[in-house]
Amino acid sequence: MATFNGEKSLIVSFGEMLIDFVPTVSGVSLSEAPVFIKAPGGAPANVAIAVSRLGGRAAFVGKLGDDEFGHMLAGILKQNGVSAEGINFDTGARTALAFVTLRSDGEREFMFYRNPSADMLLRPDELNLDLIRSAKVFHYGSISLIVEPCRSAHLKAMEVAKEAGALLSYDPNLRLPLWPSKEEAKKQILSIWDKAEVIKVSDEELMFLTGSDNVDDETALSLWHGNLKLLLVTLGEKGCNYYTKSFRGSVDPFHVNAVDTTGAGDSYVGALLCNIVDDRSVLEDEARLREVLKFANACGAITTTKKGAIPALPTVSEVQTLLNAKTDLQPEFYFLVFNCWLCALVLYS
Repeated sequence: MATFNGEKSLIVSFGEMLIDFVPTVSGVSLSEAPVFIKAPGGAPANVAIAVSRLGGRAAFVGKLGDDEFGHMLAGILKQNGVSAEGINFDTGARTALAFVTLRSDGEREFMFYRNPSADMLLRPDELNLDLIRSAKVFHYGSISLIVEPCRSAHLKAMEVAKEAGALLSYDPNLRLPLWPSKEEAKKQILSIWDKAEVIKVSDEELMFLTGSDNVDDETALSLWHGNLKLLLVTLGEKGCNYYTKSFRGSVDPFHVNAVDTTGAGDSYVGALLCNIVDDRSVLEDEARLREVLKFANACGAITTTKKGAIPALPTVSEVQTLLNAKTDLQPEFYFLVFNCWLCALVLYS
């Protein structure tokens, strides 16, 4: 569980941060959208802020444009209690932008502006290695693997974090429009697969990576490797499945009125990491892991109830409100929530 006695251990997120432009109405194309809301986003940055909102200690490593959007994003990280010591600014490239189409069910389609964007230009020599070495958990996605020099920076950061003893956490966060081809996306995503000890994929990513039309245990376990401690498959409104070396199972969802699913998976990951960073034994105790995943499901569900990613990431009090509507939770679950609340109290006092 997240610590609440003394300084909390650090979770470092590596990768992209950008501006999402989200339409004010759902179910229309980009050209038909009358107005867009500016919302900060980018999966690794979302995870870092999700951790901080829940009382954890987080830092972000990446590159932004030396422009108004870039400095705005760095400011948002700081305002949300995330260390920005790992951020570089590029004077020759802009901060990435993404226009998001919301279907009537809250699912999304993306149009990206990165030609190139600053995050793609992060070099290995620009990494804050001391910050990376201080991480107890090092989290990353796959978008930073698409082009050089960021790919080399990503591989270097992973290597340094692993050598320093960090738990490696991987959420591929597949965005096919950014890749030159489906084949290249699959190749590069799997090129670092066997390094991670915690991996989260969506049901759609599971099918993409395996080539299967089934989202079942056999398909999921085809992605298992010897270094893995926990494999998670998120199922949207159907909850999630979990797999370890010793046990497997599923955790039910929380049903909410979904408006925008952007950031839900990142919120889920942040909640998980916040609650294992100081006690990895949770990964070997099924009862405790299930309670953590219930908490993560609640965080993901809440995030879908607002537009945009970072603005929608929940606080502990918001999670508690949703949990209070559940009547079948175990006492251990409330202890988990209390720990997160106490962490937040210590962090912001």
